Amino acid sequence: MAQLLDGAGKLGWVLLKSVIRFVFMFFNNCVAIPSYCLYLVLLQPLRIWDSSTFWHIEGIMFKWLLAMVSSWGWIAGYTVTEWGDDVRPISEEEAMVIVNHQSTGDVCTLMMCLQDKGMGGGANHQRAKIRAVAGSKEAGSHAQRAKIQGDGLSFFHTDHFNAGEEYCSCQFVCVQVVASICCPPWGLFIRQGKAHRDKQLIYLKDHLEKYYHSRDRKWIVLFPEGGFLRKRRETSQLFAKKRSLPHLTHVTLPRIGATHVILKTLSAQQENGSVGSETGTPNQTGNKRKGLQWVIDVTIAYPKARPMDIQTWIFGYRPPTVTHVHYRMYPIKEVPVEAEALTDWLYQRFVEKEELLTHFYSTGSFPSEEGHKEAASRQMILDPVRLCIIQSFAFASGYMWYSVLWYLYCCLF
Repeated sequence: MAQLLDGAGKLGWVLLKSVIRFVFMFFNNCVAIPSYCLYLVLLQPLRIWDSSTFWHIEGIMFKWLLAMVSSWGWIAGYTVTEWGDDVRPISEEEAMVIVNHQSTGDVCTLMMCLQDKGMGGGANHQRAKIRAVAGSKEAGSHAQRAKIQGDGLSFFHTDHFNAGEEYCSCQFVCVQVVASICCPPWGLFIRQGKAHRDKQLIYLKDHLEKYYHSRDRKWIVLFPEGGFLRKRRETSQLFAKKRSLPHLTHVTLPRIGATHVILKTLSAQQENGSVGSETGTPNQTGNKRKGLQWVIDVTIAYPKARPMDIQTWIFGYRPPTVTHVHYRMYPIKEVPVEAEALTDWLYQRFVEKEELLTHFYSTGSFPSEEGHKEAASRQMILDPVRLCIIQSFAFASGYMWYSVLWYLYCCLF
């Protein structure tokens, strides 16, 4: 009987904590998103007069939104341990980030990882943004749910991508759950099927040329597998068997389309097809861009192969959990641009991811780098003071805008 009461008490506490967290996040969204949009409406004259300053300010506010989502996991005890290469020194250089995709929590994990680097919340790096691009079977159904939720912020952040009436681009985690709409990176989903895919890859290229170049973006995040591991594994294994490709369990074979378009569009190309040092395309400040300089291979591993989904991130019902993230950097000159060679190169990266994850799930750590006896890891730590200041500013802004709008309403009516 005592055991039953103890279990009931623990369950009651988990439910109460989940309700409190959900209510907090709901109000967090209600004050943060409208405030962000209203500040940008107020700053529209600055956009016309000095667009570089406008996007600088927008970048700061957007980073604060990302920090809010990171704080939701951090206060629940969900932390990150990093392995492999240290990517912080290249946070101001342009890079394409390729990531394995297991669940909706992958994007939240990435946002937490980027908080101590330039694009997530570093004090000296205001311009770097994240872009989440995925080719996904489930994107079509998610897109309709996300259209209304994501369009407002997408309009201001200019990462919105509309690929037709049946398919829309939206903020990435927004497609998973309403409560997360405030902050994750905007997403562009490449719909399956050759007829849709080829057309949307053209839209992707146009979108990158129109917005990515001119806004001085830094990192673009890509999920090449095109869907969650649990949904794509069987299909991927059947495809691999037919083509005599490696049998993968912890990842799936990547798709090449979006990767190829991004490399061809954002890399500096010489006349002979090799990668050069500058694109010649100016950014907002008028400086020539160097183009992509790195490909960063990110491997996310969850304890006992149990992915952290967005519901867990919001309600916090899982005990404190450490997610492990492994980085490996490749200079862009080592990455082939031609489709066939790029396919082989990308397949090899995911074979390496399979080996990394197999080692992690059997030992609890990633293997050591060549020439080292033990693998070095580092705990990622968020600054609680900074998070409190950001949250306080969000709620204060929400109250201010509510008062202003209510005053205007009373004056008019």
